[in-house]
Amino acid sequence: MNKPLALKLAPKDLNAVIGQTHLIGKGKILTNLVKNKELFSMILYGKPGIGKTSIANAIVNDLGVRYRFLNATINTKKDLDIVIEEAKMYDGIVLIMDEIHRLNKDKQDILLPQLESGLITLIGMTTSNPYHAINPAIRSRCQLFELHELDTKDIIKGLKKAIKHPDLNGIKIDNKSIDLIAKLSGNDLRYAYNLLEICYYSTDDKTITEEKIRSINNKPVFFSDKNGEGHYDVLSGLQKSIRGSDINAAWHYLGRLVAEGDLDSIYRRLSVIAYEDIGLANPAIGPRLDAAIHAAERVGLPEARIPLGTIVAEMALSPKSNTAHTGFDAALADIEAGNVGTIPAHIKTNAEDYKYPHNYKGAYVVQQYLPDKIRSKKYYVPKDIGYEKQCKEIYERLEKINNNKRNTE
Repeated sequence: MNKPLALKLAPKDLNAVIGQTHLIGKGKILTNLVKNKELFSMILYGKPGIGKTSIANAIVNDLGVRYRFLNATINTKKDLDIVIEEAKMYDGIVLIMDEIHRLNKDKQDILLPQLESGLITLIGMTTSNPYHAINPAIRSRCQLFELHELDTKDIIKGLKKAIKHPDLNGIKIDNKSIDLIAKLSGNDLRYAYNLLEICYYSTDDKTITEEKIRSINNKPVFFSDKNGEGHYDVLSGLQKSIRGSDINAAWHYLGRLVAEGDLDSIYRRLSVIAYEDIGLANPAIGPRLDAAIHAAERVGLPEARIPLGTIVAEMALSPKSNTAHTGFDAALADIEAGNVGTIPAHIKTNAEDYKYPHNYKGAYVVQQYLPDKIRSKKYYVPKDIGYEKQCKEIYERLEKINNNKRNTE
């Protein structure tokens, strides 16, 4: 069976990798590791088709080390045992593991001590955020490297390299057609190679035109426009449109993400927006968003667009407040600066002079909770909007009681 063109074009060394210039190139991390003949366990994460597998293979090829390739979903515990035994025979091995976030507990229990001892050096790969999707015990033993999304120039560079491959002998394609494939690829180089290959073999004269490309793939071009706008810019557009209460713009950017099929990014970004931009002005939005995400996951695409479109409309038109997260950030900043102080004695564990609020009228009693050093610190600056208007009234009423108490002392 003939190998796909994308596989044949896979780089054999780091110098041939397209993109990822923050990690690869003169003076960059991965290049220096190879140059110094050193390798540490790492996790490469990022979107599909941006070079995770290529980089892993290039590293082991450059270093000339013994390695094995496993997939956390497909390969069994027995497969992992075989790799470990081989590592013992040769005093070490590099394990390249795809979809590392799917590694179950049994396999983790086997792998962890081998990582700890250095018998196995892991290069894990995942499209998921390792801070959320990967077991902390695995994560703590690895360096995390995020791969950036390729831009249109990267894809075009790859395509121009591909058309010189012997498999595409006699190919005829102009720059406009190359540009179109790049735009339709969604910044996924593997997809671009696959589209180029099928276009080549679906012609009778080896000529690839824009018409031929569109007859095979007619999905809308929205991933990368003339200004080079990328995936994260679309997510930023979604958040800022919701923050700015522009429902039409919010739906536009949501639509671009839905058309791309990237539901995970939508879920994560909307979850941030619910608490960063809406917050106390409408605290019910968090549970309502969770319900919408659950519905979207249950029905899948294309129906997922319905609950997502509905909740985004509600979020865009909701009152907004950022006071909770900015106030908490101010508290964290004090802590990081060492501005903490000693916990008051009366609220320490088993303190005898602690006043139990539930024993008092309105379940409230005036007493000091902050350390003396910052006892007058105010992190919360409420807004007079939405549900937070009620929070503000309660806060100001309690502050008045506290101030009156202080004035009489």
